[in-house]
Amino acid sequence: MMKKIRYGMVGGGTGSFIGSIHRAAAALDGCYELVCGAFSSDRERGLESAAALGLPAARSYPDYVAMLAAEAVLPADQRMELVVIVTPNHLHVPVSIAALRAGYHVVCDKPAAMTLAEVRALADVVRDSNRLYALTYTYAGYPMVEEARVRIARGDLGTIRRIDVRYRQGWLSDPIEKDGHRQAGWRTDPAYSGLSCCLGDIGVHAFHLAEHVTGMQVQALSADLATHVAGRRLDDDAGILLRFANGARGTLVASQICCGEENDVSIHVYGDRGGLSWSQNDNESLMLKWPNRPQEIVRMGGPGSSPQALARCRLPAGHHNGYIEAFANHYRAVAGALAQQAISVPVGEINWFPGIEAGVRSLAFIETALANSNGNQKWSEIES
Repeated sequence: MMKKIRYGMVGGGTGSFIGSIHRAAAALDGCYELVCGAFSSDRERGLESAAALGLPAARSYPDYVAMLAAEAVLPADQRMELVVIVTPNHLHVPVSIAALRAGYHVVCDKPAAMTLAEVRALADVVRDSNRLYALTYTYAGYPMVEEARVRIARGDLGTIRRIDVRYRQGWLSDPIEKDGHRQAGWRTDPAYSGLSCCLGDIGVHAFHLAEHVTGMQVQALSADLATHVAGRRLDDDAGILLRFANGARGTLVASQICCGEENDVSIHVYGDRGGLSWSQNDNESLMLKWPNRPQEIVRMGGPGSSPQALARCRLPAGHHNGYIEAFANHYRAVAGALAQQAISVPVGEINWFPGIEAGVRSLAFIETALANSNGNQKWSEIES
């Protein structure tokens, strides 16, 4: 039996959405043990959060600096080994850098940073640290997303011509940040969120999904970003034309003002031999489309599934896998990488999870899209 990886969490206290998701995902395979945390900048809330999670007050720290210092002097078999970062975006880089330099592995919620300059500085630290750095781009963990990636990579669709990716929500259709809504509050505040709300929060998921599934990089884009809610300081809607390095064309729509939408995530890819579609609303199905024969539906864990996709499945076909399981696939891959000590170069199925390269690409995408939308240039190239 593999020894559990001891981890500490920064952020994720009472009232946090994503903190509880990370803890549930880490717990699913029994590979991790939460041993400490700096759960909140509010000391009382931090202590309450630790108590609710069954941690002693001595392992609940007022901030990440105190946590790193205190854990460093504990016996090696007690101190944390990995730091999980689930704070608003403004802390992602400082916490990551401090943790890596202190000798800890890092799992960070996306995006990796607030700016491209920040994430480049972080990338240098990651490369020099000899420690693992992982980003949780959730949708890459779904089995049928992996099935789509495998089929495109082996040429089933032929030469890829078009990629359309969508991520639509409706929860920011009204200015709920003005009513004290905590999640909306920090996401719409540039001091905590960064240069973008919509692209930084959900657009990077769509962008990563497009590049991850197709194995191709976006070379240039033409963006139209908007802020529809009066008084909001950051974008809440984006429509972007994409040009890929192989000549394929595409679109990316990311919006948080689509009334009635929950988390409508989908990708559609078309080659010269066929096409495929995947949607989170029916995440266990992959639709295959052909010009000369009937459409096919490949079901999660069912006949025709690739070994790579089956490795992401946690239940037999017909038993529903979902968001937590997709998230947990990232944590299982990180645990496998640590167990195999394969942390420098991705190796097969052990180390498939997104890392610092995905973080750099996402920030390059955000900054290029913002500059293009605010300028007069028709197309802008994304730095490779």
